[in-house]
Amino acid sequence: MSVQPSILIVDDEQGILDTLRILLKNEGFDVTTAQGGKAGLEQLKAAAPDLVLTDIKMPGVTGIDILAAAKDQDPETPVILMTAQASLQTAIQAVNQGAFHYVPKPFSNDEIVALCRRAAEVRRLKAENKQLKQEIRRRERSGLVKPLGKSRLFQDVLRLAEQVAPTESTVLIRGESGTGKEVIARYIHERSARTEGPFLSLNCGALPESLLESELFGHVKGSFTGAVRDKQGLFAAARGGTFFLDEIGEMSAATQVKLLRVLQEREAIPVGGTETIPVDVRVIAATNRDLEEDIKRGRFRTDLYYRLNVIAIHLPPLRERPEDIPELWEHVLERVAKERGEKPKSLSEEAKQVLLTYDWPGNVRELENVLERAVVLTKADAIDRPAMPEKLIEHRAEPLVSERLHANPTLDVIERAYITWVLQSEGGNKTRAAEVLGIDPSTLYRKLGRYEVGEQ
Repeated sequence: MSVQPSILIVDDEQGILDTLRILLKNEGFDVTTAQGGKAGLEQLKAAAPDLVLTDIKMPGVTGIDILAAAKDQDPETPVILMTAQASLQTAIQAVNQGAFHYVPKPFSNDEIVALCRRAAEVRRLKAENKQLKQEIRRRERSGLVKPLGKSRLFQDVLRLAEQVAPTESTVLIRGESGTGKEVIARYIHERSARTEGPFLSLNCGALPESLLESELFGHVKGSFTGAVRDKQGLFAAARGGTFFLDEIGEMSAATQVKLLRVLQEREAIPVGGTETIPVDVRVIAATNRDLEEDIKRGRFRTDLYYRLNVIAIHLPPLRERPEDIPELWEHVLERVAKERGEKPKSLSEEAKQVLLTYDWPGNVRELENVLERAVVLTKADAIDRPAMPEKLIEHRAEPLVSERLHANPTLDVIERAYITWVLQSEGGNKTRAAEVLGIDPSTLYRKLGRYEVGEQ
């Protein structure tokens, strides 16, 4: 809100408009006038005033219509109603519906000025209160624990997420299953201006087409068998917040068309309905599919792709950031212990080597499942190698290096994988491993500390 509060005055009598414009301008208001309700609606959208002063009884568009439009545009906008005796009861009812106050005609100059000043002060205080709350939330969010991972690849993802979070841009998160796409989506939401709004998510591949449309856009009673009452869709339920659409590539062609309309027009039509519902959500989508290939095959709309792919975030698979594995296993072991009411279990060196040399096709989700299973099967304080699934124990480090070479890894990833393989081949003996690598033991220890191999 500006230092000079802006006010929109709406009345169908030009004489009243001129009088109020001069009066309130002299009292320090930035005044805009509109003759008649239709012009009032147009000025309301164009000017976005701090408060509105409107007559109730006008031909065509009434003051009640102005009230509804102002509240729909900004619920914090105070609306003062001017009313003749004949419409006094209507004004009182409007106050109960959200109007700031009413003033009967004829009114004194002092009365109207005092009322407008009070409305402007209330608006200012609400704006300050909202700003203070946002600042408190911002400081709280700055202390939130980030998604786990200190590798260069993952830190690049977090920096991009933090950069786009304050914007309203649509985000498309791409990555293999289990990499934590919803975790990043929530991270963006918590650092956005919409953090006080809801965060809703839906897996587009988990529902049949008819049910998916109903969940997204809602439906009206009788629109299909079983629709016994009107239902609000998730786009409406997520108003003011963030809507995360997971596995967007699984959406049918017909639903893609409807989603495109929502993103373009910012409105949705419920299944079986005719009236549009305004949409005020930020959309974050995610997929593990190659959408460019799907576009070539006619499975995904090009225009929808470009609407979703405003900001693209690629989540690397766990095999490309093995240096994050120790931090992840510590977190999972602590979480599982807390859920079970136990002291966190540790990992033996052999168990750590198994986890570090596996390529994790199921990514973070697979790591979590493996560790939860190991905790359940281990009665001792430390989880040993036999508690690991057979496929992990049988895995060898040689394919790990080979597969990463095909994945265009960094030199750090290749070096870490090779050191891990040599160390495992020498039974964990660091002195012999240093001889095989052709480096001093002190150099090996520095590299082990850097890559966090065998030092946990």
